[in-house]
Amino acid sequence: MNRVYQHMEEPLAHEVQLSSWLRSRGSVLIGYSGGVDSAYLAAVALDVLGPALTLAVIGRSASYPEEQWQRARDLGARIGLPLLEIETEELNDPRYAANPSNRCYYCKSELWSRLVPIARERRLTVVADGTNADDIHGHRPGMASAREWGVKSPLADAGLTKAAIRELSRTRGLPTWDAPASPCLSSRLPTGTAVTPLRLAKVEAAERAARVAGVRGDLRVRYHGDTARVELAAAELPRWRHGEGRDALRAAVAAAGFSRVELDLRGFRSGRASESADAADLLVLDG
Repeated sequence: MNRVYQHMEEPLAHEVQLSSWLRSRGSVLIGYSGGVDSAYLAAVALDVLGPALTLAVIGRSASYPEEQWQRARDLGARIGLPLLEIETEELNDPRYAANPSNRCYYCKSELWSRLVPIARERRLTVVADGTNADDIHGHRPGMASAREWGVKSPLADAGLTKAAIRELSRTRGLPTWDAPASPCLSSRLPTGTAVTPLRLAKVEAAERAARVAGVRGDLRVRYHGDTARVELAAAELPRWRHGEGRDALRAAVAAAGFSRVELDLRGFRSGRASESADAADLLVLDG
């Protein structure tokens, strides 16, 4: 967490703004992944608008991890969230599958092209995403698609940062409050490496096995052909770079079909899939 709030006045003030935003729209369809942001947005929308005027939609494809889908469904059932699931076809778009630097634009265009008509059919006033106030900085091609489809970002509009959303989620008892960020599986492939269901499945299997082995916190298994490059939270590194931990991590990731497993000693950082690394930064986990 990049900020710890000593007092809740500021986050609560932003939540009041979010509630006012939702109330003024009257009804909402939320693009829902079950992550920290969309889960919080859905919970507030339920409080403000009620289930009759709130709909969360999950877009399922090979790039969406099975375990995240299950968690999203479980949380929806727990809080009484009306859920709709649809299949999205971004992997059938050659522009997306080529994995350019603006891959997210094509993914979100596919998603919003499905969700906006659903909102119209059900007479829901607005389609909303989980973009927060931190997300508006940096390279965010998916946001361009949201603007084109008229999708709104109420968390960002209310000034809610990731840290504030985590704190407010914790006070609501949402289990997502301390969940690691979990972008789509395609983000594990370097730019220009074609996105295929098989490659996504290998990454997903490797990350699932690492979790079963005991890895906690942030985790990415970056796909580099036959090599898997593992990134862990800095606090986790000592446990997995030596002895039994090292052997267990190598075995878990290798079982997904990778012949070489590297541990990135720099620790986890978002967006590192396309970065090169010096040999000194990598520990090869030999079998």
